[in-house]
Amino acid sequence: MVRINRVHTGVGDGGETFLLDGSKVGKESERVGLYGTIDELNSQIGVVRMEFGRMPGVTRFHRPADADEALMRVQQELFDLGGECACSPGKLPEQMVLVGMAQCDRLIEEMDLWVEDLSPLESFILPTGSAPVAFLHIARTVARRAEREACKLREIEGDGSVREEVICYLNRISDWLFVLARWIAKNTGEEESLWTPLGKRVGGSGDSSA
Repeated sequence: MVRINRVHTGVGDGGETFLLDGSKVGKESERVGLYGTIDELNSQIGVVRMEFGRMPGVTRFHRPADADEALMRVQQELFDLGGECACSPGKLPEQMVLVGMAQCDRLIEEMDLWVEDLSPLESFILPTGSAPVAFLHIARTVARRAEREACKLREIEGDGSVREEVICYLNRISDWLFVLARWIAKNTGEEESLWTPLGKRVGGSGDSSA
């Protein structure tokens, strides 16, 4: 059980921090950057959930609890991932239960369920829409950044420094957030804004001054 009775310690005032296993590292460390980005992603999802409660059309969802319950579960799993990434390789607490392929596969199953309600894409989607949808697009880009940072950390520290399941989860969660954004837009009556290539926007001349 985690018990936090003081947030400020002064230990980090000099630009260093302790990993979960007690190792002292600089705050510029790639590992610190990774679990910081995972925390950013988790916070962004929290904003999405907050916006659900402020969105008038949320009551029109034909499965109203699904999205919020799924996002809450993902927040829990991101805390699990962040805790794991905050440990040096080989120094994970024995009692720590790790996110695995079961959690990764569940993301795929949920995406497949939501996609059944959606029309196939004929172009890329502009990242905009109602507040929950727009914030989901931001969240998916943060997830991609976390995935890139995980891959970079593995390259720097070597095989075994970041589990394959961590990278798999971060890869899939970005797709999951994208599909969820589309699903919410569909079920709240929003019309998606599609990208139109420059050539078509200027009548095919390719010259924006035309």
